Amino acid sequence: MTLLTIVAFDGTRYDLNVDNGTTIMENASRNSVPGIEAECGGACACATCHIYIDDDWVERVGGPEAMEEDMLDFAYDVRPSSRLSCQVKMKDSLNGLVVHVPERQA
Repeated sequence: MTLLTIVAFDGTRYDLNVDNGTTIMENASRNSVPGIEAECGGACACATCHIYIDDDWVERVGGPEAMEEDMLDFAYDVRPSSRLSCQVKMKDSLNGLVVHVPERQA
């Protein structure tokens, strides 16, 4: 199990023990984290699971690939730390990862 913390826009923290190989989006949906809509179900075909990677984790998580970058063009308030939560898979090296949910989704 790997620790993932999702901070909702209102500041509520969701500390989740998650399985490696699962995405942030899957874990947010399973745990009813508000603000992660995931309309396309994780197919990287929308921008409704947009998150911000905490500054301390940006380098370890890495940046988006081309398809994800294209979808981020449709997200609300994109920042350098923006990712789609359906594209970030949990693994041992991300134990303790903290991400933030934006004010709203696109």
